[in-house]
Amino acid sequence: MISREKVMLVGVETEENYRQFDSSMQELVQLAKTANGEIIDTITQKRATVDRQSLIGKGKLQELHQWVDAEEIDVVIFNQELSPRQQQIISQELGVLVLDRVQLILDIFALRARSKEGKLQVELAQLNYLLPRLVGQGTSMSRLGAGIGTRGPGETKLETDRRHIRDRIAKIKRELKQVAAHRERTRSRRKQQATVQIGLIGYTNAGKSTVLNRLTAADTYEQDQLFATLDPLTKKWRLTEGLTVTLTDTVGFIQELPTQLVDAFHSTLEESKDMDILLHVVDASSPDRTQHEATVLQLMKELELENIPTLTIYNKADKLEDDQFVPTLFPNVVVSAKNFQGKEVLSQAVKRFLMTIWEPYECWLPAEQAGQLSDLERQTLVIAKDFDEKRNSYHLRGFQEKPSDKE
Repeated sequence: MISREKVMLVGVETEENYRQFDSSMQELVQLAKTANGEIIDTITQKRATVDRQSLIGKGKLQELHQWVDAEEIDVVIFNQELSPRQQQIISQELGVLVLDRVQLILDIFALRARSKEGKLQVELAQLNYLLPRLVGQGTSMSRLGAGIGTRGPGETKLETDRRHIRDRIAKIKRELKQVAAHRERTRSRRKQQATVQIGLIGYTNAGKSTVLNRLTAADTYEQDQLFATLDPLTKKWRLTEGLTVTLTDTVGFIQELPTQLVDAFHSTLEESKDMDILLHVVDASSPDRTQHEATVLQLMKELELENIPTLTIYNKADKLEDDQFVPTLFPNVVVSAKNFQGKEVLSQAVKRFLMTIWEPYECWLPAEQAGQLSDLERQTLVIAKDFDEKRNSYHLRGFQEKPSDKE
């Protein structure tokens, strides 16, 4: 069993970030725990603006050095992103590994990646972030092992010259292009099969994987952790009426999602653009629910997903303390995906949602064409099916995608 490293967290509250500072620091605690760190202490400071040299100022930096020595800290993690120069100054003063929020998130992604594509995307993001920080890393770069900040590309790669790293970045980009082309072919096949594609999006740890498992019995990894899911997973889901759709689980969003990750996971995030419907999963019990919603909506806008029909799933209803929950996003459904009743509630909610965004149809299907019945039930939402003996035909009523939806 790998022993947990002693971690000290540092955050600076400024005039720019004071509204989200407390929730951001709480999130940093969860991120550090997810990376298997043992949090010894959390240091915060209030300043009008961060210090350009050391973020926290020379005097506070010397105090931090004393605390690090006294507590035998292994890793110091800053909530703010550090410039290469700041990281160099702080590392030289403290004499231990110094990371920032971005590097911590990248480290967790390296820990979570399972597929070849996921590992390549994480390595690309790490190398792009660390390339300008190779100079002056000193003793912090000599650490070997499986501790926080050492996962992913590894120390030996980072100690090589810049040209080697740039070559590695170019190679990864070529490999990811091949994977992206394969992903595009898969998406095209699903479109040709006229399968409705539903994407699960939401803040990290909102319960997307639980929703996927409840609806499809996918048995994907679900845990009360940040970034429990990294690699996208697509599964088929058949409603009781016969309509068959695909459900795709994607990586969770988070405040200040590193741009390196957005760039590296471009092909993965692009998959959401081709969805016919989005299910926005929200942790209804989170005290920071409003902030989480705002973060996801902003990222949806940046990824050009805001025009895709979206149903909000307020999950973890079992953790709500009272009946005073007031939803802020519509349309929505409040549910506990962990409960077995959650599947029926979710299914009915999705069915009602489809009936509001699709167009109704009514048709007669002669008995000799009964072979087409299964296709209609698989590709549309059939809500009524009767057989008229006099006409020797099936009378069908249901809802189908509008022609423009598939263009």
